[in-house]
Amino acid sequence: MSTPNSHKALLRSNALPRGRWSFLGLQGGLLAVLTFCVDAAPPKPVNRNALWSLKPRSQHTVPSNASPSANPIDDFLAAEQQSLGLKSAGRADKSTWLRRVTLDLTGLAPTVEEQEAFLKDEAPEAAEAVVQRLLSSEQYGVRYGRHWLDVLRYSDIDENMPAAPGIHYWRDWVISAVHRDLPADDFARAQILGNRARKRREISAAGHLSSVEARPEDVFALGFLSRGATSSNDKDQMLALSAVETISTAFMGMTVGCAKCHDHFYDPIRQSDYYSMKALFDPLVLRQLDLGTPEQVFRQGEKVDEYERRLKVAVDKMRQLIEPYYRKLFEERVLSFPADVQSAIRKSEETRTVDEQKIYNDYYPILRIDPPKIKQVMPTEKVASYDQVLKEIDALKKPEPLPVVFTVEEDSKKLAEKSFVLNTGDPTKPRLDMEVQPGFPFAESPPEFREGRRQTFVDWLTAPENPLFARVLVNRIWYWHFGTGLHGSVSDFGSLGGNPVHPHLLDWLSTEFVAHGYSQKWLHRLIVLSETYQRSSTSGEEHESHNCKIDPDNRQYWKFPLRRLEAEALRDTLLQVAGALDCSLGGKSYENAVPTQQTGRRTAFLRRGYRSFQEVMPDYLETFDVEDGRQVCLRRTQTVTAPQALWQMNNALGQRASALFGERLERESQGDLNLAVGLGFRWALGRPPTPSERSHSLALLDGQPKQLPTLAWVLFNLDEFLYIP
Repeated sequence: MSTPNSHKALLRSNALPRGRWSFLGLQGGLLAVLTFCVDAAPPKPVNRNALWSLKPRSQHTVPSNASPSANPIDDFLAAEQQSLGLKSAGRADKSTWLRRVTLDLTGLAPTVEEQEAFLKDEAPEAAEAVVQRLLSSEQYGVRYGRHWLDVLRYSDIDENMPAAPGIHYWRDWVISAVHRDLPADDFARAQILGNRARKRREISAAGHLSSVEARPEDVFALGFLSRGATSSNDKDQMLALSAVETISTAFMGMTVGCAKCHDHFYDPIRQSDYYSMKALFDPLVLRQLDLGTPEQVFRQGEKVDEYERRLKVAVDKMRQLIEPYYRKLFEERVLSFPADVQSAIRKSEETRTVDEQKIYNDYYPILRIDPPKIKQVMPTEKVASYDQVLKEIDALKKPEPLPVVFTVEEDSKKLAEKSFVLNTGDPTKPRLDMEVQPGFPFAESPPEFREGRRQTFVDWLTAPENPLFARVLVNRIWYWHFGTGLHGSVSDFGSLGGNPVHPHLLDWLSTEFVAHGYSQKWLHRLIVLSETYQRSSTSGEEHESHNCKIDPDNRQYWKFPLRRLEAEALRDTLLQVAGALDCSLGGKSYENAVPTQQTGRRTAFLRRGYRSFQEVMPDYLETFDVEDGRQVCLRRTQTVTAPQALWQMNNALGQRASALFGERLERESQGDLNLAVGLGFRWALGRPPTPSERSHSLALLDGQPKQLPTLAWVLFNLDEFLYIP
């Protein structure tokens, strides 16, 4: 009987007629259902000239007098809202907007001091000053760096990833680049080339022509490419395969990966296009860089020598102790084997024939004697000595390795090799009859690789006239602010993604984005200072009913869409309000999600990843829809589930944060429970309590300061705490 995997292999091949397969897997050990519906005809890919995303950006004039706002975003959207008869919601109050923009730009809540300062500031530029302060904060880099790391497939651990030991340097590079507002084209260029310089050569004052050297820190940007490799020799070619799929999705917004096994069903992307793009990265090999200074290297050698000396003493002591008991068990097992096996085992490795060595290798798992078996045959007094020596061995800690980082470089031999289409992506099955030349889909004409393969590709990708790059990035940043994009799909600008809901605004923003030097901070500032962003998330029952009949999904942004905090922002805000957050940047990822003296750091630095034999992702991250980095994550799933509510109520992190917050309230209020209630609401929710809320809170406390952790727990479990208002 065929296995499910064999059926899946058939589905991936080109041997079957194209159509719609449905496979439900195994149930009770039996194949459940395998059905196939033959299409009347294979889908015909859209012509390149018909795809909106590949057409040049249109030059649209900002609608005049559509909105009293001076922000062009509001003019574009107001004109559409008016044409549909929509009535926009009013502006959110100052406290709501401040909490919204602070959580949105930094992933943290506004402090009480920041609330008071903003509420007292009546100047017209008050909101602009807040946005400038937030965008200047290092915590903005953490927040939006983490967004980008989702898209770029960051993972601390991934099955057999060689780059794991130094991968955090790439994460820190991304966060730093976002904080410093590295132009988006340089952001992409540095990670694909390891050199952000747009000019390749420069002429010195003496007239000498030389290459522009890469900035030293950009070596860490190449963690983006090295992350894709699954072996140091890259025999499975995953470095190049991962590069194609991540770059095309993250920076081109196109499902090029769908052409890995066959021509794209819907978009003008052939299978040969996929492997031509892969050929851009085929010459790359991993390279390990040691980051230690010469002094550190010498000192490390001394530490390792000392460790090995002490370990040898302890191991020799253990070996002498267990030798007679180990030999007894070993002989018993050998005597149970056939004579020819015994003979092979008793010979030294140098004197065994090839066949005898195979026999030894086959029987070795049976010969291995684990420590518990040895202890079972040892006298009681010897067991005590065994345990003592084992403690001595366990107490010896191998010196921490010196820091390393994995980067990539072109190999001259691989550069001269030919590239082929691979059968279903399997590097062991190249189509030798289908050689491909380096290239990339959507280029107007065959590229000339005068400057190098990747260099030519990046020049095309980030060119101001490229219609894809700016559109994709603008749409992505808009999505991060509103939870929906101006184009509905943040990952598919092909035919299946449909047309953008707001094409004129998307093109205008994309054009301005390029004109403003690909500055992400410029775009953030324009968005969060718009009236569209400053609207209330409710518009009154009458307006709500009227608008929902016309635009039930709020695609015209007539109100601000409520969005749940992501896992990172939720945990960070819990710790911040509790007074236990460590906002320091950089360094290796930590493992414990419950705050201690060492692990109150921001959740962007919490270890994540995947291993088939070990749980790597903390349950908390999985509960709140965090991906493990194996795939590009273009949008986080926004589920609302019972486990999330149970986590909020019962988990150790929430309990610890509630206790710390209660202690903070008691300390800051100096026993004044009325003041404690007011501070609790302002810290947790960014606003003072209503009279009813204050009354209920004081009744809960019942005059007992020891009940403040309970009040903290209640505030942490309110929907208002969990959502960006």
